[in-house]
Amino acid sequence: MSTSALINRLFDVIEDDIAPKTAEGVAHGNKLFGAAILRKSDLSLVLAETNNEMENPLWHGETHCLKRFYEMPKADRPDTKDCIFLSTHEPCSLCLSAITWAGFDNFYYLFSHEDSRDSFAIPHDLKILKEVFTLDPGGYNAENAYWKSYGLRRLVRELPEAERKTLETRIGNIAKRYDDLSASYQSGKAENDIPLN
Repeated sequence: MSTSALINRLFDVIEDDIAPKTAEGVAHGNKLFGAAILRKSDLSLVLAETNNEMENPLWHGETHCLKRFYEMPKADRPDTKDCIFLSTHEPCSLCLSAITWAGFDNFYYLFSHEDSRDSFAIPHDLKILKEVFTLDPGGYNAENAYWKSYGLRRLVRELPEAERKTLETRIGNIAKRYDDLSASYQSGKAENDIPLN
């Protein structure tokens, strides 16, 4: 499968499977982060989830997805080495660790830590990386003995122009949808009790 086809499939999952769950979650006061797990073999969706911090502040999009993944019957749950982990936003330090402990050898994300801070007014990922781990933006190992991470925007920039333009249009449409979700979250966050809102 080509890189372009893979990215298109991951964008399909964000648009059709994660974003609708996220819209529902945001309506209940949760942040706009979501995640999904796909099979590497055919890119079929195993599970999509979203942030559920109103239930538990540890249920970030990725950790809540992993929780639900491990609630699946073992017979229905593929091995993590046979899966792609997709996150709408670059995983925070909690989620980076959770993905690692769960045994995934990869993850893909669309929006960066800087996007979370600058476009979505949620600066905690970068603040925690700096305050706790003394890491500057991008300071963690994006490729290491456990996994390799892939920024979807970077992958798109590396494509031939025709494919790049089509995918950049899709990114713009997804970003607009998430801008709207962000505005909704920001307008109501004072009413929730998420510790780091």
